[in-house]
Amino acid sequence: MANTQGTTGLLGWVDERFPLTKMIREHLTEYYAPKNFNFWYFFGSLALLVLVNQILTGIWLTMSYKPSATDAFASVEYIMRDVDWGWLIRHMHSTGASAFFIVVYLHMFRALIYGSYKKPRELIWIFGVVIFLALMAEAFMGYLLPWGQMSYWGAQVIISLFSAIPGIGPDLSLWIRGDYVISDATLNRFFSLHVIAVPLVLVGLVVAHILALHEVGSNNPDGVEIKKVKGADGKPLDGIPFHPYYTVKDLVGVVVFPDLLFRRDLLHARDGRLLPRTSEFRSGGLDEDPAAHRASVVLHPVLRHVAGSTRQVGRRHYHDRRHCHFVLPAVAGS
Repeated sequence: MANTQGTTGLLGWVDERFPLTKMIREHLTEYYAPKNFNFWYFFGSLALLVLVNQILTGIWLTMSYKPSATDAFASVEYIMRDVDWGWLIRHMHSTGASAFFIVVYLHMFRALIYGSYKKPRELIWIFGVVIFLALMAEAFMGYLLPWGQMSYWGAQVIISLFSAIPGIGPDLSLWIRGDYVISDATLNRFFSLHVIAVPLVLVGLVVAHILALHEVGSNNPDGVEIKKVKGADGKPLDGIPFHPYYTVKDLVGVVVFPDLLFRRDLLHARDGRLLPRTSEFRSGGLDEDPAAHRASVVLHPVLRHVAGSTRQVGRRHYHDRRHCHFVLPAVAGS
């Protein structure tokens, strides 16, 4: 394949075998976007950022998670206690899931108020709605994986909704569960779909969404179709190259948004771990008291909140591991 991009060296060698420079030009440097993008156009790139966060943190969590009814809850506890920075990775994943919905809702709201679902952008909207449905399925299946009380009964309620469908409802619910009740089969099924199947569908839909967008061009608050008025060089007079103008703008959101999203979790890195590691936990004698062990897991989020709220102005007062050893047996025995 001949190199038609005018590149030389290693890049030229790559361009002869893969359209790298052509893709960069078509989707970044020579892709023209309207000049009047505003604040609402941040959320598309932020949704892509959160998707990357979910994939990366999910890979790390999968390394330590065990998808079985006997080991799932204990493996989550292991991630929170014994895996280095496991508590931060898990909180980034769970917080990122909520953030995903927030930015997608705002992204869809922008599409509605500016009419981005109208001709010629109907297919972009359809891809977006399917992404939203796949995202709901992904979140629902991930909610079951910690295998706690909230996970179990949440799955029970949602799956029961399918049984209300006339005719096929009961059989459909049985097929989703993989058993007559929520069991190990359900957990394994949801894990495989959450980790492999649905993410592949999501990534494919996102690529299709972006390709469809770049084919017809972006909408804008004033509804100006920039492709209708072009200069002598064939470039839209009312548009500017997406790179560097909007890539720099999106970088502001990429820097600010994670800081706002994960600030509370990152502050705990300075304060230290609230719960001891499993070895420290057992050496303190707490393994002899099952009630204390259960209380330590249940009260973990509460203790994190208390530790964040007990800082005193003018005097640094943080909870450390000794507070956990002291408080939990007292709570368990009360």
